[in-house]
Amino acid sequence: MIYLDNGATSFPKPENVYKAHDYAFRNYGANPGRGGHSLARECARVIYNTREKIREFIKANSTREIIFTSNTTEALNQGILGVVSEGDHIIISKLEHNSVWRPVEWLRKNFKIELDFCEHDKEGYIILEDLERKIKKNTKLVVINHCSNVFGTMQNLSAIGQITRNKGVLLLVDGAQSLGFEEIDVQRMGIDMLAFAGHKGLLGPMGTGGLYVREDIILKPLKTGGTGSKSESPEVPAKGPERYESGTMNTAGIYALGAGVDFINEQGLDKIKSHKLNLLKRLIDGLEGIVTFYGPQSLENRGPVISFNLGDMASTDVAFILDTVYNIAVRAGLHCSPLAHKFFGTLEQGTIRVTPGIFNTIEEIDILIKAIKEIRES
Repeated sequence: MIYLDNGATSFPKPENVYKAHDYAFRNYGANPGRGGHSLARECARVIYNTREKIREFIKANSTREIIFTSNTTEALNQGILGVVSEGDHIIISKLEHNSVWRPVEWLRKNFKIELDFCEHDKEGYIILEDLERKIKKNTKLVVINHCSNVFGTMQNLSAIGQITRNKGVLLLVDGAQSLGFEEIDVQRMGIDMLAFAGHKGLLGPMGTGGLYVREDIILKPLKTGGTGSKSESPEVPAKGPERYESGTMNTAGIYALGAGVDFINEQGLDKIKSHKLNLLKRLIDGLEGIVTFYGPQSLENRGPVISFNLGDMASTDVAFILDTVYNIAVRAGLHCSPLAHKFFGTLEQGTIRVTPGIFNTIEEIDILIKAIKEIRES
C-alpha cells in the first residue's frame, strides 16, 4: 500500500521506534512511580528521559512543564477545561479541529462562557488585527490550530503570541500537525500551553501525546486518582506533571516516543520539512488544472497537509477508488474539522486529504497523480 494518511497517524514508523517499543515492553514491565524497587525506579527514569527530550525539542524551561497524555484530544481537553471558568471569554479560530470546538461548545452550553471566532483571510491565515480587537477584559484563553489538519494553513505563532502576551491572555496551541515538521520554541513564541500528538509528526506509537503547560499555570485536573505520590491526601499533587497524570503511564509507548524524537533530531527538521514540501509540490504540479486545491496558494507557511476535490465527485468516492483499485490510502470527508470546511465552502463535499510522511517517495506521488487522472477520465 502507498500510505498517504500521515496526518491521521504516521506510518510506517522508523525502525528504531519499533525496536524501542519492543524492548520497553519486554524489559520495563514494572509500574513507574508505584514501587520502590529497582525496576519501578528504572521505568520512572525512562519516562523522565522522554520528558526531557520533549522539553528540549520545544525549548520548554522545565521537565515539570511536560505532561503525557494518550493523544492530542486529551491534551486539548485538559488545557481548555482545566483553565476556563464560568463567565470567561474564549477566542478560537475557524479552522479548529473538533478536539477544540466540542469542549468549547460544551463549556458555552454548560458554564455560560462567551465564545468568539477570529477572522481569516481567503487562505485561512488569521487576521491579527481582528484577533487583537476581539480580546476583552474577561478573555481568558485563545486557542489556535498551528497547522490546519485539513488545509495545511500554518499560522504565525510568534505574532499571535505577541498579541496574547501583551494582552495578558493565555495562548493554547494545537500542534498536532506541526510538531515534528516545524520548529516550535514555546518561550520565544509566547505559547502558554501546547498540545501535541506523539503518533503523528513525532513518529511515536498511537496512544501517546502530551501537553506543555507553563509551570506557573495551575490547571484543574481532567482526571484524578493514583499518582504514586502524596497518597495520604484526598487531593492530587499541587503541581505538574503528577497533578495531571493520574493512573498507570504508557511506559513502552513513551519510551518509543522518545526514540521517534531521536530519529527526528538525527534527520534534522529542515530535511524532514523539505522532503514533505517537495512531495506536495510534485502533487500540485502534477494535478494543476485537473483538481481544485484549497488553502494556501504557496508552499511557504504551509504544513505537510493538502486537500483537493476532483470535480463534483464525492471525496469519499474518490478515496474509495484509490483504496480498492490502486491500493493508495488517503483520507476523505470532513476530517473532524467542520468549522474549517464551512470556511472554505467544502462542508457538503468534504475533501480528499493527502498528508505525506518522511518515508514517502516522489515515485509514490507520481502513482497517485496517474491514478487521479485515470479516475477523472473513467
